[in-house]
Amino acid sequence: MISEMVLVRMDDAALHGDLVVQASSRAVVLFAHGNGSSRHSTRNRTVAAELRTAGYGTLLLDLLSEREERHDALNGEHRFDIPLLAHRLVGAIDWLDEQPDTRGTPVVLFGAGTGTAAALTAAAERPDRVLAVVSRDGRPDLAGEALEKVRAPVLLVVGGQDHEVLRLNQDAARRLRAPHALHVVPDATHLFEDPRALAQVSEAARRWCDERLRAVREERERGPVTGNGGR
Repeated sequence: MISEMVLVRMDDAALHGDLVVQASSRAVVLFAHGNGSSRHSTRNRTVAAELRTAGYGTLLLDLLSEREERHDALNGEHRFDIPLLAHRLVGAIDWLDEQPDTRGTPVVLFGAGTGTAAALTAAAERPDRVLAVVSRDGRPDLAGEALEKVRAPVLLVVGGQDHEVLRLNQDAARRLRAPHALHVVPDATHLFEDPRALAQVSEAARRWCDERLRAVREERERGPVTGNGGR
C-alpha cells in the first residue's frame, strides 16, 4: 500500500492531498470538497476509509491553495466558484493519469456540497477518464449546462430531512442524461451527523462503484459488436 501526502501541481496552483492506493486498487476515488471544507473533512475521511477497505484507492485533495483558503474563510470568495473548482479537479484527474501507481486506473469523483457541481463539470470534461460520480448532500444544480453533458453514471445521496437540498437534487436528476439514481437516507440531516447515516452513504457509494466496474468488465468480455449481422 502507498500512503503519502502529495503536492498536485497545475497551471495556477499547487494543491495538497492525501493519496492512498494499493497495487490491487480497482479505481481511485477523488474527493471534491465544497462549501469551505478541505481534505481534512471528517465525514469524507470516514467514507474514504470505508472505500479503501472495499479495495478502492482514495485521493483527498484541497481544491484551493493555502492563500485561497484564507481568503475564502474571510469572504467565501471561492467556495461557489464552480469553474475554478472544476478546473482543479480536471487537473487532479490528469495528474493521476501521469503517476506510475495510478496511471490508467479508473477515477470516481465523490462530491459534497458545491464540490458535487465541480465533480459533474469535471466529469463532463473528462468523459473517458471518469468511471462514475457520487454526491453526498451536494449541489448538482450549480453544475448548470454541464449536467446534460455528463456521461458517467451519477449517484445522488441526500438526507431525507434535508428538504431543500433534496428538492434541488430531484430537479437536477431530471436534467441528467447519464444513468443516475437518487438515494435518500431516511431521517438524515444535511451534515449526516449520525454515524449510521454516514455508513449508509459509504455503502451506497461502494455498491455504485462496484456496479460500474462490473458493467465495464462485462462489456469488455462481450467484445466489440460487429455490424451487418455478421455478414
